[in-house]
Amino acid sequence: MKIKVDDLSGSKIAELLRAHLQSLSALSPPESMHALNIDGLRRAEVTFWSAWEGEQLMGCGALKELDPQHAEIKSMRTAAAHLRKGVASAMLEHIISEAKRRNYRRLSLETGAGAPFEPARRLYAKFGFKRCGAFVGYVEDLNSVFMTREV
Repeated sequence: MKIKVDDLSGSKIAELLRAHLQSLSALSPPESMHALNIDGLRRAEVTFWSAWEGEQLMGCGALKELDPQHAEIKSMRTAAAHLRKGVASAMLEHIISEAKRRNYRRLSLETGAGAPFEPARRLYAKFGFKRCGAFVGYVEDLNSVFMTREV
């Protein structure tokens, strides 16, 4: 698997992100959906990566700088054909390594509170993320789980 910075111009990544947003909109009410669209992922404070095996897109993830010491994980998604192959773990390890390289002190994320999000919450907990309150730009929401860890 090769993880690379992605400029979000390819049709495969656009399709994966469309599926990501569509899936989340089916699981969360609009006011509780915090995923970024392609334009949001192209902002200067966001770095977006895609994971590939040859020509096959396996997944993606992003890191959004909130301030010089705090960043947020965004857009973690594994392509359906590559579920349970370690794609999310590899992407999360990559993002944590990049956060360390950038000298962030804290890494946070928001994910869903319902049963469909349980695998994501378990993955984050495995990597040392703990539940926390709402952070920069969020408000407490019964449909959201906020997690954080020191880097």
